[in-house]
Amino acid sequence: MADLGKIKQDHQRFKQIVRGKIKDNLRKYMSEGELTGRQGKDTVKVPVPRIDLPRFKYGDKNTGGVGSGEGEVGDIIGRGDEAPGEGGPGEAGEGEGDKALEVDVTYEELAEIMAEELELPNIEPKGQKTIETTDTEYTDIRKTGPESLRHFKRTFKEALKRQIASGEYDPEDPVVIPIKEDRRYRAPEEDTQPESNAVILYMMDVSGSMGDEQKEIVRIESFWIDTWLRHQYTGIETRYIIHDATAKEVDRHTFFHTRESGGTMISSAYNLACEILEEEYPVSEWNVYPFHFSDGDNWSVDDTKECMKILKERIVPRSNMFAYGQVESPYGSGQFIKDLGEHFADQERVTLSEIENRDGIYDSIQEFLGKGL
Repeated sequence: MADLGKIKQDHQRFKQIVRGKIKDNLRKYMSEGELTGRQGKDTVKVPVPRIDLPRFKYGDKNTGGVGSGEGEVGDIIGRGDEAPGEGGPGEAGEGEGDKALEVDVTYEELAEIMAEELELPNIEPKGQKTIETTDTEYTDIRKTGPESLRHFKRTFKEALKRQIASGEYDPEDPVVIPIKEDRRYRAPEEDTQPESNAVILYMMDVSGSMGDEQKEIVRIESFWIDTWLRHQYTGIETRYIIHDATAKEVDRHTFFHTRESGGTMISSAYNLACEILEEEYPVSEWNVYPFHFSDGDNWSVDDTKECMKILKERIVPRSNMFAYGQVESPYGSGQFIKDLGEHFADQERVTLSEIENRDGIYDSIQEFLGKGL
């Protein structure tokens, strides 16, 4: 048992070292997108820089010692002139170079590391935006029930107790015969708990001015947003909308790999988002998080006015937070974030972020999630 305790202690120590390495390199992971292609169902593979584990190392003193084999008394045992091919100075080594260690980290652990490093507050779901879930387990015991649920061990114990109490039990002839009054049955016990649900609605401009690098930035950022929100909510759904002059709902793969050449009409995406939210996600049951990514170009001033109206009247009032991320592009004007800033400067539930390049992802995540809405 002592060995098992030592192994457990060493394992915990190793996990702490790995956790520290991930925290130290979190900005690099976010900017380079190393983790987005290593996702599993419950874990993500994280390449951790080399970890030096404690080990014995011989000193350089030429001290003698006791050994076997050829030699005379007084011969030096230790470092001397190595034979060719045996690791002498300046020779090439036989082993492989240093490699990063890949470790499986749960999304829960990754989210906890994000919280510590980015100082993210926990989200408090709105009280009315919860639904109740009922978990049924057969943990209760009753005196009546169907024979298929009879609890034989409890029935036997009741019969034994009755026979001992009445003096019928004979230790020399330990026969226990249950009667009808001894029978016990498993019964369902319902545990009703509030379960917070959330929907993440991603919208992205895929017009000609949004290139592959801009979409890659959005893809990396959405991975970290997903990781955090899944840590905060027990039930979560994700929907995807792409738009140029028109908008349509797509799956995740299409969302990140579509490129159009037309112009941009942002109101088309906002109108489609409203339809989805109003038809499928009642305010009383869902926490809503729309994220919109664009390079800041829009078709016209009139369409921008329409966007502001839709946001004020239909999207922001039903959302926990509306987040707009403007990805810098050599072809985009960048005007839209300025318009949003003028109309929603004092609105706590609207968060704006300018993402100049991949190095800006870390700060953008902090801006989006740092409010804890």
